[in-house]
Amino acid sequence: MLPVAILAGGLATRLRPITKTIPKALVPVAGRPFVLWQLEYLRDQGVSRVVLCTGYRSTQIEQIVGDGSQFGVAVEYSDDGTTLLGTGGALGKALPLLGPEFFVLYGDSFLPVSFSTVEQAYYDSDLPGLMTVYRNEGEWDTSNVVFNNGQVLEYNKTKPRHDMAYIDYGLGVLSKSVVEHYCQEKVFDLATVYEALANARQLAGFEVVERFYEIGSPDGLAQTEEYLRSKVSL
Repeated sequence: MLPVAILAGGLATRLRPITKTIPKALVPVAGRPFVLWQLEYLRDQGVSRVVLCTGYRSTQIEQIVGDGSQFGVAVEYSDDGTTLLGTGGALGKALPLLGPEFFVLYGDSFLPVSFSTVEQAYYDSDLPGLMTVYRNEGEWDTSNVVFNNGQVLEYNKTKPRHDMAYIDYGLGVLSKSVVEHYCQEKVFDLATVYEALANARQLAGFEVVERFYEIGSPDGLAQTEEYLRSKVSL
């Protein structure tokens, strides 16, 4: 299984005051820090290596997670340092730890999807990038993807259109070479990479049928809490 980069360096301003003293990765969800849910879920999926891309209050995450052994995965860290690098810049800094191809997962997402199936779809596409997508129809967040026949034809995070029925689900697969192309700009957004790949018809798409969960907003946090508590009680 490919390694997973978790983008967990943001300031999480929408969750203030919760995140005034802790990073988003450590926000309590169903009784435990959210990142622990992510790590154990990745372990159960067969993932063995994780790189946590950190920034805001990064040392707190390292103190809780350590080397990941207690959660059944090997965890390494790539810290933005004093200047937050954005999702793309953080990924670029982490490249030496990731190898030639890797998953990318947002640090506020819990995604009911088979990682092995997504990985196989990436290889089958023979393209340098893959984005998982969900037919959202504007329900859970603003739809921002045009998807057809296994390919992302357009992705626009900043200026989505009404005819965009799909949304970035929160999990991608990328080759190292794609990200390296942008690393001369130390601070950049991962959306820039995805948009360029889509425009060049180099971004595969994999449609997921079960909704995503996220803790990036108070409403999302409440829904994710309810979902994870239901999983515990099963």
